[in-house]
Amino acid sequence: LARIQTDSVVMMLRELYPDLRFEIVAMSTTGDKILDTALSKIGEKSLFTKELENALERNEVDLVVHSLKDLPTSLPPGFTIGAVCKRENPLDAVVFHPKNCGKTLSLLPEKSVIGTSSLRRAAQLKKKFPHLEFRDIRGNLNTRLKKLDEKEDFSAIVLAAAGLKRMGWENRIGQLLGPEDCLYAVGQGALAVEVRAKDQEILNMVSALHDADTVLCCIAERAFMKRLEGGCSVPVAVNTLLKDGQLYLTGAVYSLDGSDSLKETMQTSVTYPHQNEDGPNDDVQHVGITAKNVPGQAQEAAENLGVELASLLLSKGAKHILSVARQLNDA
Repeated sequence: LARIQTDSVVMMLRELYPDLRFEIVAMSTTGDKILDTALSKIGEKSLFTKELENALERNEVDLVVHSLKDLPTSLPPGFTIGAVCKRENPLDAVVFHPKNCGKTLSLLPEKSVIGTSSLRRAAQLKKKFPHLEFRDIRGNLNTRLKKLDEKEDFSAIVLAAAGLKRMGWENRIGQLLGPEDCLYAVGQGALAVEVRAKDQEILNMVSALHDADTVLCCIAERAFMKRLEGGCSVPVAVNTLLKDGQLYLTGAVYSLDGSDSLKETMQTSVTYPHQNEDGPNDDVQHVGITAKNVPGQAQEAAENLGVELASLLLSKGAKHILSVARQLNDA
């Protein structure tokens, strides 16, 4: 999947810059190597990014393609997200074992086992479908689908629809989980291109890939997550909608079993003219994103929306829910 995502970004760049030559360097990361432990237990925020950032720092590569949801809300000094590409469907999808083809989660028999390595998915789905059991499943998409199809351990697994679509496996999606069933992860479905913050030439080049709507949604989501100090060790979820110049952000926090939760929605206007913001502000980062071609005031409004929504949840007791979730997860 990582390779397909990188290829798709390089393809867009080749179209924009036919005179440039792009060479793809493949690497594996800690997250790719530790496959017998739940992501939330490894406790390392930069699980899928550290090795790639080291190569960026050593000038061995000039840009790195990530799933935005894998990138921490604070990047190491010297790095920035120079492009956020148009978002693919951000929803979660259920892939069923062949014997359950045509079913939905609510129709699965009592005690059916569902595979997911995400605390966020498990917390929401446990509450919504109390008759099901949830168990960790790790590995890349191919591995997880193989585990599902070839063994009888799982009745279904939950994955990001975007990954399945990019792999050309959309036909495996048995059920799409809408916001009423499962809010998605911060940044889910969007690709990010990370670059050296001081490398103006590369920054200018990749900034053509920015999709303004996706940028604003993801800034709001990342600001929400950052203010909550969330990560993959706690269940934090979002849903964003940009319509008629209004950005709507729904954010939620959950206890590990989903019994305790807080959810709120806020909105803000993001209709601002694009001013020429040359000079020192030219490279202002918003939660790690540098988007020169998106109005700065709109980015600010999106970031404030995320912070305010998180503050509202914190004032209602989100801190307690998250710290209990963290302690239970660590234990």
